[in-house]
Amino acid sequence: MDVTYPLSLGDPLESARKATAEMLRTRERTYSMPQPFYNDERLFQIDMQEIFGKEWLIAGMTSEIPAKGNFLTLQIGDNPVMVVRGAEGKVHAFHNVCRHRGSRLCVSEKGKVAKLVCPYHQWTYELDGRLLFAGTEMGADFNMADFNLKPVHVKTAGGYIFICLADEPPAIDDFLRTLDHYMEPYDMENTKVVARTDLMEAANWKLVLENNRECYHCNGSHPELLKTLLEWDDVTDPRANQAFKDHVAESAAAWEAEQIPYAHASFGLRNRIVRMPLLKGTASMTLDGKPGCKKLMGRIKNPELGSMRILHLPHSWNHAMGDHLIVFTVWPISAQQTVVTTKWLVHKDAVEGVDYEVENLRKVWDATNQQDRMLAEENQRGINSKAYQPGPYSQTYEFGVINFIDWYSERLLANLGEEQPAPHLRQVGADG
Repeated sequence: MDVTYPLSLGDPLESARKATAEMLRTRERTYSMPQPFYNDERLFQIDMQEIFGKEWLIAGMTSEIPAKGNFLTLQIGDNPVMVVRGAEGKVHAFHNVCRHRGSRLCVSEKGKVAKLVCPYHQWTYELDGRLLFAGTEMGADFNMADFNLKPVHVKTAGGYIFICLADEPPAIDDFLRTLDHYMEPYDMENTKVVARTDLMEAANWKLVLENNRECYHCNGSHPELLKTLLEWDDVTDPRANQAFKDHVAESAAAWEAEQIPYAHASFGLRNRIVRMPLLKGTASMTLDGKPGCKKLMGRIKNPELGSMRILHLPHSWNHAMGDHLIVFTVWPISAQQTVVTTKWLVHKDAVEGVDYEVENLRKVWDATNQQDRMLAEENQRGINSKAYQPGPYSQTYEFGVINFIDWYSERLLANLGEEQPAPHLRQVGADG
């Protein structure tokens, strides 16, 4: 299928926006995207403005900022953001930009402070963003109330912190209420991050997501992961055999006995929660399939809960097991650079060397992440070729990729002010 790309090096960004909308309207929805969506820097800027600048993102976990004054920072394109725990446990988010001359306030990845103090000229803010001190040098007419920190929309649910940079963020409360319900057994406020990796991948962020949204590649690429993971997460999947369906039914009975939520819950194509058993005889995503942490999470008594998979587009997938939780977030850096952050969480009272070994928790996904990095980078190298043209997705094995690209296309058109919804396909299994 030959495609003429209307983006040229002389186009200003506004022309690129119009060209992007036209490519979205005319794309073949069961094919991969036209080349500029994967390697053009202007289109990357549009992604950052219209997707990462307007959709809800997972900034971190509430247990990462457990007490008043704890903060974490992150970078979303050109926008530094901070999240801080304030008085009475309230979580706030702000642009990490001093209202004096624009310096970053918090320069470390995380920490604890009594007040937010700019390192440049010591302007000082309360944890709720109010300017408290700017010095007498600003003059008698200076009104501190006019220079509070600029807030970022923030919501918490199920132990997750969601932020949105948009002036008017999209609706998300239905999903968050459901997430709260499904995460209740894990008591996420009483967890801790015991390991984190930040893996730089030389690939566009959409290639990272596309790779995650299918397990078509798993048999040839992920021997460690397939020691425990079952590819499908839906008994209606046409590839699902009777043994898989029986295994799901047996597992569901055990979940019901322990009052563990498990029914498939979807919110359009953006959010999905589903609990699926792991391979029979395995309890956790470790190399031997045994629990990676002896101290189970929250009120959980049975380590064989399978994996509760949580999808949050545009950038996160998650696996919640009885003994530990793994959170993945994807952060675009440039048109062909992406950071994949992985966090492993366990019960906050678990003791390293007694209840768990960090290396054991990490082995499967360290290997899988590296394998996926190589796949995404080779995908990027091929797409950069003049020989690349969009190719067909398998409508049996790559439903999840089609769903992701449908969601991306719809949201990008809508945020560009040119909404034209595409027909939906159902959600299906993936390695996340």
